Amino acid sequence: MTQLDGVVKPKTKRSKRFLESRAPKLIEDVKTAMIMKGGNTSQTITQALKDIYALKKPNAVLYKKKNITRPFEDSTSLEFFSKKTDSSLFLFGSHNKKRPNNLIFGRLFDFHVLDMIELGIEKYVSLSDIKASKCPEGTKPMLVFAGEAFDTDNEHKRLKSLLLDFFRGPTVSAVRLAGLEHVLHFTALDGKIYMRSYRSLLKKSGCRTPRIELEEIGPSCDLVLRRTHLASDDLYKLAHRRPKALKAKKKKNISHDVFGTKFGRVHMQKQDLSKLRTRKMKGLRKRKANVVAEEQGGQAPKVAKEAENTE
Repeated sequence: MTQLDGVVKPKTKRSKRFLESRAPKLIEDVKTAMIMKGGNTSQTITQALKDIYALKKPNAVLYKKKNITRPFEDSTSLEFFSKKTDSSLFLFGSHNKKRPNNLIFGRLFDFHVLDMIELGIEKYVSLSDIKASKCPEGTKPMLVFAGEAFDTDNEHKRLKSLLLDFFRGPTVSAVRLAGLEHVLHFTALDGKIYMRSYRSLLKKSGCRTPRIELEEIGPSCDLVLRRTHLASDDLYKLAHRRPKALKAKKKKNISHDVFGTKFGRVHMQKQDLSKLRTRKMKGLRKRKANVVAEEQGGQAPKVAKEAENTE
């Protein structure tokens, strides 16, 4: 590939396909996450990165080598790896005396760090510690957020948005009931965030709708919020801007309610009710004008004389 005036021009068909895959699209591909560990890690962080990678597969890249970097001080290495692997999400794990068992969730916009949130692990139970059947690889999870902080606090709001981006998986047009088997539950309570992972079991209930039970499969961890690096409101709004081609065109006189029911309004001209044809009844028939006039004058109606037949 050659670069002329800042524009990369491919020389081969292979490089052309590569550039086309990296070019901006109206509907972007599924977001890929980079999962990497820092220079110093603990057994808890190493196991946590492996378990989250197992939940995120196949849309994740796991780096096994150590990366001596500090994302909050210098994010150039993260941006380099992001451009190399075409990843817009990352998870960085580290461990030191000041911040033990440290996890950094982050995302990038245009290969530059948009926001980062640092979480500390206080208690961790891995996938292998819980003896239960696991969900298949690539299962799209159902995300549940409980706690008032996710709706009121600005940092928790961004954390909720970041976790949705990280674990949501591919966008699908339809789902089947048997495919809804993985549940990720996040609870914000007393300054901590509790992450739990469940597998939904469909049991017989005696009717058409099955009875649902939740079985914990791991990983399970208690997190505490530490440092944050949040994007400005203008940059955050720019990152969420949608192309005009994807915006739904507003149709006149059509509305939807909260349940998705479609309502339409039809405009008609004013009707002339005098020409409206109704059901004909004997009592509503119009009578002749002379008969009506005689009844109003008090005259008895004329009786037709019968003709006498003479022979």
